Amino acid sequence: MTGGQAPLLILASGSQTRVSMLREAGLAFEAVPADIDEAALFKAALVSDASLPPEKIAVLLACAKAAEVSRRYPEALVIGADQVLSLGNEMIFKAPDQDAAKRILMKLRGQTHKLHSAVSLAIGGCEQWTAIDTASLTMRDFSAAFLDDYLRRAGSALTTSAGAYQIEGLGVNLFETVAGHHSTILGLPLLPLLAELRARGVIGS
Repeated sequence: MTGGQAPLLILASGSQTRVSMLREAGLAFEAVPADIDEAALFKAALVSDASLPPEKIAVLLACAKAAEVSRRYPEALVIGADQVLSLGNEMIFKAPDQDAAKRILMKLRGQTHKLHSAVSLAIGGCEQWTAIDTASLTMRDFSAAFLDDYLRRAGSALTTSAGAYQIEGLGVNLFETVAGHHSTILGLPLLPLLAELRARGVIGS
C-alpha cells in the first residue's frame, strides 16, 4: 500500500462469471485477462510430477495468472483464480466442440466428480496468498434423449466451462446433488478471498 491507500485491485481474468461475482460482492476492481498458456503450464507440471493432484494444479494456474498480470501492474494487488475438474484420478477440461462435450457428459453421467477452485493474490509478480476449496457434484443418470435435448439447447455454452456444463444456468438440470459453496462451484472461492482482503485493509472490516 502507498500513502495509506489500498492498492489498485485487479482480477486477472476475462471470465464474466468471476467478474460478476466480485461486482455483486461490492468490490471495485479492474479485469485484465492473464496472458499465459494454461495447457503448457499443465503439461509442464505433470512432466515435473505425474502424481500432482488436481487441487495443486488449480493453485499453480491461479498463481501463474496472478503473477503474470501483477508483473505488468506491479503496484496493484492482483487476484488470480482457476478451477480443475476431477473424476476419480482423471482430470477433465473444457470441451473443444459439441461432440467432445457429449463425450464428457456421458462420462460424468451418474457419477460424482469434484471441482477444485483456487484463488491467489500477487503483488509485483510475487505470490502473497493462496486458498483452495473443493465442491462435490453428482450428476443424474439422465436419459440419452435428455442429453441430446440439453446439447441442442446449451449450444456454444458447452465449450466455455470444464465439464461442458454451466450449473448457474441450464446445466443445473444435469445434477442430482451438489455439496459445496456456490462460489467455489463457479470457479472462485469468494469467502476466503473476502476475508483476506478485509485482513489487508482492501475492503472494510
